[in-house]
Amino acid sequence: MTLADRDRPAAEGRLHRLADRVGGIGVRARLGLAALAGGFSTAALPPADAWPLGFVAFTLLLLLLDGVRGRLWPGFWTGWAFGLGQFAAGLYWIGVAFFVDAAAFGALAVPSVLGLSAGLAIFTGLVGAVQARAAPQGPGRVLFLAVAWIVAEWLRGHILTGFPWNLIGASALAVPALAQGAAIVGTYGMGLLAVAVFAAPALLLVRGQEDRRPALMTGGLILAVLLGTGVWGTLRLEAHQTATVPGVKLRLVQAAIDQKEKWRGGMKAQHLRTHLDLTRGPGFDTVTDVIWPETAIGYYPQQEAEIREVLARAVPPGGLLITGAPRVEWTPPPAGSPPGTEPQPRVFNSVMAIDDQAQILGVYDKAHLVPFGEYVPLRELNPFPKLTAGSIDFTPGPGPATLALPGLPPVSPLICYEAIFPGEVTAGAATILRPGFLLNVTNDGWFGLTAGPHQHFASARLRSIEEGLPLVRAANNGISAIVDPLGRVIALLELDRRGVLDGPLPTALPPTLYARVGDGSVAVVGLIVLVLAFLLRVPRRRN
Repeated sequence: MTLADRDRPAAEGRLHRLADRVGGIGVRARLGLAALAGGFSTAALPPADAWPLGFVAFTLLLLLLDGVRGRLWPGFWTGWAFGLGQFAAGLYWIGVAFFVDAAAFGALAVPSVLGLSAGLAIFTGLVGAVQARAAPQGPGRVLFLAVAWIVAEWLRGHILTGFPWNLIGASALAVPALAQGAAIVGTYGMGLLAVAVFAAPALLLVRGQEDRRPALMTGGLILAVLLGTGVWGTLRLEAHQTATVPGVKLRLVQAAIDQKEKWRGGMKAQHLRTHLDLTRGPGFDTVTDVIWPETAIGYYPQQEAEIREVLARAVPPGGLLITGAPRVEWTPPPAGSPPGTEPQPRVFNSVMAIDDQAQILGVYDKAHLVPFGEYVPLRELNPFPKLTAGSIDFTPGPGPATLALPGLPPVSPLICYEAIFPGEVTAGAATILRPGFLLNVTNDGWFGLTAGPHQHFASARLRSIEEGLPLVRAANNGISAIVDPLGRVIALLELDRRGVLDGPLPTALPPTLYARVGDGSVAVVGLIVLVLAFLLRVPRRRN
């Protein structure tokens, strides 16, 4: 017997005692440790990319849930505490938006962040409840946790319009080769792999000689999928060098206008001049098309011909200006209304394409509106106002669309956080015209110099990999960039920097598997993993 063989039982004993100690701690300590672990999980995501902390976070979560096995509510509250830590650490930057008008909203910053985090944590609470009551005994519980987590993330991304921010699959962006797996199973599928990998150290903490073989099989399976994804992703990156659309050179304008000045009365004309001056700066004669960000101007170009004439000055000869701008429609009074009833306005947050003859050639209206930013949910019952200027709620558009514009490949416009929704960034089967690129116009100036704009950009990059489409992203203040269809950044303008970004438009790849079947691919994989979780279970010992 070697020295290593003699030391192994002692080492295993220490690991088992550690697991028992974590699983057996008191209620307050368990909830506090779960919240701390949730905060660690956020650090594994962009922009920190401290992915080793993911091992700490999810192994701790699993051990804590092991300690409440069979108990529904303790499992729920353990998962909820983990989520509270995760979302509070990951979404703290939302509070910054309340200080744009500090006198009116500043006092709501902390309660709003904590309230949102507590609400979103219900989804992780459900993970804890299901894990505690239904997970198989032994190493299969690692795979079960991964499936439960992704089901909860999918629900979070769809219920009540959805909020799929900071999906755990975004941790794959730290390793570009691994991130390519999103082209097959999307970000939800990469999250399933991420949770399985991060919780895998718990496989070392399974007691009993008879448990070693299932644990080795489970660990080997996770490692094989991880390595296989990495090798495939490496080959994919090497096989696809970035190609560009001939004859197209874009200029993205990032005016970096302070959000406190953005909608201040009397400054609309100045902001328009700022965009025009940046656009027509050095190199303007070399670009073919110009992109301005979300609500770059405060005017209504459809109703104001003189504004369209001014905007035409920003259009290269024969090219286009694609800009964010508000749009209004007037709804006639319903039949039977009293005489003198005024038409009612419907306001849209839109993208418009304008040519050098001041003609609007295409319009897209934002469909996924931001609660309390663009509309007030249940306005009749809700006492809280919008954070943004104006008392009228925006009207949602019909959904994803593909615009066919002269001189450019077809484009799928995405306004602000519409880019965070996996599988919902193109018109899909609703059109026979596949877009040639994703266009994300946004204004992250609400959130200052925080992690928020970086998280938003990371999510948009994942949509590019999922769909096999390049991404063009213009931000008022945020991160403006051109990204190829494998998520590689071709050109980038940093947060809080005023300027322009000139670059080519990468060409699209053929539709990925995820682009063809959407979340159906991760559903199939999840079902297979769930079956394996129970096949790899360890029967309970009989006394």
